[in-house]
Amino acid sequence: MKRLYRYLTLAMVALVSLTFTSCEDQNIASSLEGTWEGYTHVQSIYNGRYYNSSYSYVDFTTDPFRFKSGTGHWVDYYSNAPWDYIASHIEWRVRDRVIEIFFVEDNVTYYIDNYRLTDNRFQGRIYWDDRSDFTFDLVHTSSPRWNDYHYGWNGGYYYAPSPDGKAPERPQRVLR
Repeated sequence: MKRLYRYLTLAMVALVSLTFTSCEDQNIASSLEGTWEGYTHVQSIYNGRYYNSSYSYVDFTTDPFRFKSGTGHWVDYYSNAPWDYIASHIEWRVRDRVIEIFFVEDNVTYYIDNYRLTDNRFQGRIYWDDRSDFTFDLVHTSSPRWNDYHYGWNGGYYYAPSPDGKAPERPQRVLR
């Protein structure tokens, strides 16, 4: 009987810890929803040259049927590059308190695991492999829960012209 009680207790502890992690992930996803703006320290490489972003705009929209994931947009603005901005559609999710952001056009996933998220500030570290990471500092500028105004993507992307001028070529984001 003691052995059965011990196994039931361990099973209950495991179940409760999974439930709390799931609720925490859901709360993080809910806090992310909205528009964030600020500095992400992103660089892009184009034609062998590196360019630093001067400002970033990130929009997280929560999937109403999956409370820990969603879609959105990530736009990096540049002041010293041959283009004004690079825009990407993103798909994101929160899993075990780690935020995964998949850049659709670039076909790459970035991770955020060491961050501070409040109602109005999102700061931390974003990375895509063991050697590449950078810090970011974003401010919450709008939220779908604040009012009935529908903000959204105004369409279009920017593709820089290729060196030969024949086919469009997209600058590649890099983390250095």
